[in-house]
Amino acid sequence: MSTRSWQVRRGTDLGLAIAEARRSKGLTQAELAEEIQVSRPYLTLMENGRSSRLLDHLLRALRRLGAEVTVTWPAPDSADE
Repeated sequence: MSTRSWQVRRGTDLGLAIAEARRSKGLTQAELAEEIQVSRPYLTLMENGRSSRLLDHLLRALRRLGAEVTVTWPAPDSADE
């Protein structure tokens, strides 16, 4: 099985990774929000990278320390598409 990766440098990058991973699993925002027990509007904020200034500060600190944050998830097999 292949994987997809997304380099995360700020909250918006993480939000985009969440949105892409959700779509690759064929989930709607409402379905994922229910699974993770948050409201759909809050998930929208997460996917738009506007849910947490703390996350931006943490990612900035990690970058300053030379760390790289990458989100990886299984990509759908071409046979599944």
